[in-house]
Amino acid sequence: MLKKVFGSAVFGVEATTITVEVNVDSGIGYHLVGLPDNAIKESNYRIAAALQNNGYKIPGKKITINMAPADLRKEGSAYDLTLAVGILAASKQIQSEDLEQYIIMGELSLDGSLQPIKGALPIAVKAREEGFKKFILPSQNAKEAAIVDNLEVYGVDNIKQVIDYFDKGVALQQTIINTREEFYKNLDFPEFDFSDVKGQESIKRCMEIAAAGGHNIILIGPPGAGKTMLAKRLPSILPPMTLHEALETTKIHSVVGKVKDMGLISQRPFRSPHHTISDVALVGGGTFPQPGEISLSHNGVLFLDELPEFKRSVLEVLRQPLEDREVTISRAKFTVTYPSSFMLVASMNPSPGGYFNDPGAPVTSSPAEMQRYLSKISGPLLDRIDIHIEVTPVPFEKLSEERKSESSVDIRKRVTKAREIQTKRFEASDAVHYNAQMNTKQIRKYCVLDEASKQLLKTAMERLNLSARAYDRILKVSRTIADLEGTAEVNGSHISEAIQYRSLDREGWLG
Repeated sequence: MLKKVFGSAVFGVEATTITVEVNVDSGIGYHLVGLPDNAIKESNYRIAAALQNNGYKIPGKKITINMAPADLRKEGSAYDLTLAVGILAASKQIQSEDLEQYIIMGELSLDGSLQPIKGALPIAVKAREEGFKKFILPSQNAKEAAIVDNLEVYGVDNIKQVIDYFDKGVALQQTIINTREEFYKNLDFPEFDFSDVKGQESIKRCMEIAAAGGHNIILIGPPGAGKTMLAKRLPSILPPMTLHEALETTKIHSVVGKVKDMGLISQRPFRSPHHTISDVALVGGGTFPQPGEISLSHNGVLFLDELPEFKRSVLEVLRQPLEDREVTISRAKFTVTYPSSFMLVASMNPSPGGYFNDPGAPVTSSPAEMQRYLSKISGPLLDRIDIHIEVTPVPFEKLSEERKSESSVDIRKRVTKAREIQTKRFEASDAVHYNAQMNTKQIRKYCVLDEASKQLLKTAMERLNLSARAYDRILKVSRTIADLEGTAEVNGSHISEAIQYRSLDREGWLG
């Protein structure tokens, strides 16, 4: 007898429905076709033990299973439950009149209990798109899949529950989530707050500008100046995620199995990979492509601590995703695209010894050593970083102050207000949402300078030896400073503040 059961495969951040055809015929043998990987080929052992331990069995007949489309490679152990239900239905051990309404996924343990799967959210989105009514999956993934409305989601702990549901009509508990309510309930603030930071007022101002315009930023300073501490607090002042951004972010984290019982991710991601990371781990890829750190930080912050310690090849692969805000991974048979719209925050010491132009420093480096150290970061990569700021150590008087600094909540209000101005400004554009994303045409339109401001910028570029690449960045940052102040025009004070944030373009750094 032939039966069809439906599962799903995830490629990139999208799912594809897989039809599992199970045919039980006279004879003997077990044949699994349709490009399954080793994990799927081994499933018959898990299925046999799980059924045996729950009072059922794989029939001693010829079983042929086809996973269609047959030319698409299937991977992972998430098809165990799909195959088991198909075998039981084809051998008439369970009733199965309306199986075509269900997507069924789950990895089986030998006792019949279910292990969580990856990509439950993209699978649920595709199931609803294709008109499926119900989705049965492990209970650990139920909250994540239930984000999708108009689809009945049933989380189960054991294959026995699934068998009793189909065979004896024992009801399963539907998982229901009010997505909007869940989203707004979780909009609390991260544990790190700017009120803990003593001194560093100019750096906090810089962070506020970076957050308001979505600008990439690099912090340069000696060890212990507070670079990492400040970077970790940046997500606390970023505007809250929109529901659309939250769904997009959850989808990517779902693909790598990092959501499970959390449901909707409503906090902006903060990723801080170690400097020994490979370029594949950063950008994504592998034999079966998976999102890398840049995609996991989509709609959030990617923090690269000690930037020159990263391998040069790793840093160079960042260039295209920073520009295009997505990364495309191509293989011989398929291509996947992952979104990667993130804020890059980097920190570095000014020299191998960690100190710069400080006669009292415990270690000093020669100019040649410094040049070699700084040249690990290429010009094209620096070109994509809008704000360079020097972080100096905090004096004792500031550290011992009792007075609390301004909290992240207050800073975030100003940032959100500035972002609202930008959202309105770019509402006609699908690709641009904030100032850092502006192209040349938009810079010319929205950053119009009066004669005095033009003269100031010209003088600064000549005197400070600023490179041509700094020009557009200065205008973008000036536009953000004007938005924070709520002024429509960019004026001289905005330009002069933006010029200060180009330390690495000056002679004496990278020359």
